[in-house]
Amino acid sequence: MFAKLARTGVLIAAIGVAGCNDASMKDFAPQANKPLPDKILAEMRAKGMVRTSSLMARIFKEEGKLEIWKAKTNGRYDLVASYDICKWSGKLGPKFTEGDRQAPEGFYTVRPAQMNPRSNYHLSFNIGYPNAYDRANGRTGSNLMVHGACSSSGCYSMTDAQIEQIYAFGRDAFQGGQTEFQIQAFPFRMTAANMARYRNDPNYEFWKMLRVGYDNFEVTKVPPKVDVCEKRYVFNQVAADGSTFNPTGACPATTQPDSLKSAINAYQSTYEAAFNGAVKASVPAPKPTIAGIKEASIVSDWSKRRARGERVPIEPPSLNPDGTVTETARMGRVDSPAGRKMAALDAEKAAKQKAEEQRLAAIEAAKAAKEAAKAQALAEKEAAKAQALAEKEAAKTAAEMPVATATVAPSEAAPAVETQAADAESTATRLKKKLLGMFGG
Repeated sequence: MFAKLARTGVLIAAIGVAGCNDASMKDFAPQANKPLPDKILAEMRAKGMVRTSSLMARIFKEEGKLEIWKAKTNGRYDLVASYDICKWSGKLGPKFTEGDRQAPEGFYTVRPAQMNPRSNYHLSFNIGYPNAYDRANGRTGSNLMVHGACSSSGCYSMTDAQIEQIYAFGRDAFQGGQTEFQIQAFPFRMTAANMARYRNDPNYEFWKMLRVGYDNFEVTKVPPKVDVCEKRYVFNQVAADGSTFNPTGACPATTQPDSLKSAINAYQSTYEAAFNGAVKASVPAPKPTIAGIKEASIVSDWSKRRARGERVPIEPPSLNPDGTVTETARMGRVDSPAGRKMAALDAEKAAKQKAEEQRLAAIEAAKAAKEAAKAQALAEKEAAKAQALAEKEAAKTAAEMPVATATVAPSEAAPAVETQAADAESTATRLKKKLLGMFGG
């Protein structure tokens, strides 16, 4: 049933088949011309594929996997290779804005012009972000790639050996006539168990929408036809004659093959039973996810300051459920021309500030020394006046005191006075008696 649908092209309208022109293929660098390993080619032949058959890729963030699927002679796709993603940046959840360091999630299209054989990251291809859905929802960003060098700032980064093989799959498909291939990027494998784990996540509604496309592929094993209307993805829908899909406009009347409807409905019934069971089961805790545009804006501001060469926390800030922001204490500056320029400006500013502080300190020190000298001179003057006054009082006191004829020890002073008084009294008595005798008294 699905092979017939695939041959009619109803389900693969998003993947065109035509010859590539020289302009799109002539610039491949040597590393982009390496053939696929014989082992992979043998596995492809065993599955009914040819080297140049059509291609589709799937990415799963949480599992850290990039899968390559190829079309078989019956039109359905089968898995031919799976690679461990070396690095992807950000958290689970879509990309919202330029600089939020989020690796995109959604359905994207890669054409020959997006393949870069002379990438600074060994080899790369642009995944096509922002697509119609992203633009309709005001999401921004550029140069989001799958590339080598195992370094990521919003991309999906592979090792150089891995990207050579992934690149070769795309190159061979283009050489075989495929004009574009689909790449599906998911936060995780969209099983009932995983959806149950993240049912309370702020990104859950977005992920439910992606799951429709995921389920369509799981059922048909053919890349879904992807359109956007009313700012949302729609999959495998055929618009009525004369109608088109407007990303920001109302969705047109559509139809879908009955066989596909039946298969999707049966799949959905099984899914719902598994989901309800998973809600009650013990499952691993969810991984960190981006908290919408607010957190994206906070990280974007951090990225802008970092790009200007400013000293910022080493890791991007994170928005907590309670609205607070967590930042790492360790600060750093990106090693770039902008960073080095900013560091030089900061050093110059710091030197000027230090010189000014030293100048002000010298002025304050001189002022303090002057005040201290003034205070000391005043103290010496007052001390001299006090000493002169003391000396004058001492001299006056000395002048008013009787002259002492002898120096007597304090212990002997009282008896001496008493003796002198007795002697004076005896002399007076004798004189009185003598006078009385002279005058007949």
